Amino acid sequence: MPASYIAPDGKPRCQWCGAAPDFLDYHDREWGFPVKDDKHLFEKLCLEGFQSGLSWRTILAKRENFRAAFHHFDFDRVARFTGKDVDRLLRDEGIVRHRGKIEAVINNAKRAQELVKEEGSLARFFWRFEPSPKNLAKPQSVSTSDESVELSKTLKKMGWKFVGPTTVFAFMQAMGLINDHTENCVVRSQVEKARKQFRRP
Repeated sequence: MPASYIAPDGKPRCQWCGAAPDFLDYHDREWGFPVKDDKHLFEKLCLEGFQSGLSWRTILAKRENFRAAFHHFDFDRVARFTGKDVDRLLRDEGIVRHRGKIEAVINNAKRAQELVKEEGSLARFFWRFEPSPKNLAKPQSVSTSDESVELSKTLKKMGWKFVGPTTVFAFMQAMGLINDHTENCVVRSQVEKARKQFRRP
């Protein structure tokens, strides 16, 4: 059984959420709970892209700054960003100032618009890659899955950027397409209940 973090309430959680004080609330309230809101899905995929090569703690600490910089990840608005917006964001000390990642968000906003026109919503597309029940139980040491590899390849063919299989797998974990809370984590049963009640788009 994977090691656990015993939280201040005396109950076990996934080991990773004990690494930083701000992880516990994120772990308990967000991570793994199913999401079908398109803006939230787009935001998370963008933030996972920004995390590439960095720690999630860095991104989480700057999340509100990212939201302000990218209009709460309204991809219809972000898709209209120009070179002036890129220059503005490169001067924004509140976010990760990486030109490639910033330009990827703008590119991906345009791709998101195209996907919505084709599929009706981002949620309908992403939830198509939910693993079958027999594949849902994956150990946390795994950084990719067959489904994340497939989703990554599909997105790249559509022109999305910074959507490698590891980035996509972290996105799938966070957005509840899988329940990757450890077996003895007190939140696992809450997520499982939420997933059972969740209406797939």
